[in-house]
Amino acid sequence: MSQNPFPLSSLEELRSLADRLPGADETAREGAIARQAQLTKPVGSLGILEETACHFAAWQGRINPEIKRAQALVFAGNHGVVAQGISPFPQEVTVQMVANFRTGGAAINQLCRAAGADLEVIEIDGLNPTRDFTVEPAMTPEECLAALNTGAAAVDPEADVLLVGEMGIGNTTIAAALAAGVFGGTGADWVGPGTGLNAEGLIRKAGAVDKGVALHGHLDALGVMAALGGREEAAMAGAVLGARAKGVPVILDGFVCCAAVAPLFGADPRLLDHCLVGHASAEPGHVKLLDKLGKTPMIQIGMRLGEASGAAVALLLVRAALECHNGMATFAEAGVTEA
Repeated sequence: MSQNPFPLSSLEELRSLADRLPGADETAREGAIARQAQLTKPVGSLGILEETACHFAAWQGRINPEIKRAQALVFAGNHGVVAQGISPFPQEVTVQMVANFRTGGAAINQLCRAAGADLEVIEIDGLNPTRDFTVEPAMTPEECLAALNTGAAAVDPEADVLLVGEMGIGNTTIAAALAAGVFGGTGADWVGPGTGLNAEGLIRKAGAVDKGVALHGHLDALGVMAALGGREEAAMAGAVLGARAKGVPVILDGFVCCAAVAPLFGADPRLLDHCLVGHASAEPGHVKLLDKLGKTPMIQIGMRLGEASGAAVALLLVRAALECHNGMATFAEAGVTEA
């Protein structure tokens, strides 16, 4: 495995990071594919379960991957762009929901318990809001770097899989801005109702994105991460990179999570090779974003909550995939005649 490059000392290091991070173990992948071909079923008959098992084999570096410890990280932050009237909820809700997570009352608490994941909630910079990106950059490069390194440091090297998610009022606006900043398009192309905006609110939201992109759209993907992003988005990106450095495969959550890592894709698409996308969010920009990222969601069941909730549901599917991969008999072991 390559040397762990964290903490990063500058955003510029992201440009060459893929060359210094560990890659997939193709020998393990081929071994897993060969095992799938020997199991008592027609080849391909378990669909995405087979592909998932082989992905985990490649990124865990073993033909028989397993999940003894699943880590779920939910990063929380606030956003100055909320001043533009882009959310029906005040920023105090971020603080209140963090408290709800910590007392076990949120959806992600129940889903992590069901899926067998250990949940940790991390407030980034004490929930101090970023600046309003319609007026000035949301973060300085140094602030963005600090959030990235915080996310990377939170990853447990003993984890067998990492789930990443977020909490932060206004963060679907951040996601739309990041998507537009990296991949182009207008605010209307990327915004959705988020926590329940009406038609008038959607117009304000799209306008805020357009204003931010007009102000900062000359920047490259890494500049966009700081100027249009948020602290919890940068922390999610850092966790994804930290997981790669520690040999931990990742399940991404929905629109906000995938937009958070879009600047990494813009810097080098290989930085997301170890990531699966847990679900396709009902937030309309997510399907467009997945197309840009070249990722296929594991499930599509109309969720749009955030909190890593879709990733937690997908973890149940991953566990099913690995149970079949490791536990099924081969044709030879079962005495079943092969085709």
